[in-house]
Amino acid sequence: MIKTPGMRLGLVCLVAASVGLSLAIVSISKVLLVIAALVVLLRGGRSAADVAPLQTMWTPRLATLVVFVFAFSLLWTTAPMDSALGAVGKYGKFLVIPALLVLIRTRQEALYALAFFLGAQVFLLLSAWLLYFHVPVPWATANMAKTSYAVFSSYLDQGIMSAVVAAVFWHLKALAPTRPLFFAAIVVSILALGNVLIVFSGRTGYLVAVAMVSLAIFWALPGKYRFASVFVPPLIALVVFFSFDKVAQRFSVIKAEISTYSSKPDPLSSSGVRLNFWKTSVRAIAEKPLMGSGAGSWVTEFNRIERLKTPAHKSLDSYSHGNPHQEFLLWGVQLGVGGIFLLFSFFGSILFDLRKMGHPVSLAGQSVLLALIVSCLFNSSLYDAYIGDFFCVSLGVLLAYGFHSRETVQGMTSVDV
Repeated sequence: MIKTPGMRLGLVCLVAASVGLSLAIVSISKVLLVIAALVVLLRGGRSAADVAPLQTMWTPRLATLVVFVFAFSLLWTTAPMDSALGAVGKYGKFLVIPALLVLIRTRQEALYALAFFLGAQVFLLLSAWLLYFHVPVPWATANMAKTSYAVFSSYLDQGIMSAVVAAVFWHLKALAPTRPLFFAAIVVSILALGNVLIVFSGRTGYLVAVAMVSLAIFWALPGKYRFASVFVPPLIALVVFFSFDKVAQRFSVIKAEISTYSSKPDPLSSSGVRLNFWKTSVRAIAEKPLMGSGAGSWVTEFNRIERLKTPAHKSLDSYSHGNPHQEFLLWGVQLGVGGIFLLFSFFGSILFDLRKMGHPVSLAGQSVLLALIVSCLFNSSLYDAYIGDFFCVSLGVLLAYGFHSRETVQGMTSVDV
């Protein structure tokens, strides 16, 4: 299938760019990528360099383990088999990370992948700004593109993505080969942050933006002053709240919804739905803490528990309500407490690998990781399509670039010695 380096690199670059394009392109390209990586691994005569990232990094091992565990849970899942297989397929996106690490062979190839990833994100960012100023964007396919200004997905997804892109450009500006590109990266970072706070109305995006700015300030402070960084997030949140009307309105709605739910637990509002999902998910985990209910079982377990409370409960369907909008609880319901530990282990493996890499890439990657963790607290960001693909591709590309950059530095050092 992959007969030339050009075809291999072209596929890698397509996947890197796809998460700034439509969901159809994302889906097709990631399947081709995983198949290509399997062909490379299964063929004979491959060199040690082909599998070096898999042997020396923890992230690809944990990513593969995640898919295996979810597939293994099909043996005891309470979900209909089509829903269970669909859930395993959704977590199949984890394989994009080891696939990228297998197919990207050099620092130059990683740089191409990074350039395509960042270029597609700039395209997405500028398209959203055009929609905001009511400029026709023929390629915008989102259902509410003219009102929510999201181009291909939802304002929730694109708000989170914009916050991540702001952090990535900010930290990677140090890699710019020229001063104009250095300042261009700063401009893109500011535009992306403005995209979150002005254009979109996703509340998780606001929280991720606060986290990204707070982390950047933490790293910018001298070591002896970093203790003061504990005060940075609330200060940034207050500045954002009082500076942007849309942010203030959205968080005021949360306060009102939670207050209403506290006095009368009627899950009609966005916050009320989440709180009800979370409460029921905790009960489902408590009932089956060791092994959970298996892949794709969240809807089945939610409906079962709700019917015990209210026999007239109208069942949710797995297509429109397949998760509790909280990744940690989703893994707990499906895999038990061990599933939550597995998710933390996956995050830990990423952090462990990133901290061994060069400074700018390490900071950019750790920012993406923090954004993912914050997103998972309020959404099922790894389970969901598009936003989950975005996180897997961005982490895969950054890990590949950091790995091969480190190899290059080590090679130069050994030559000098």
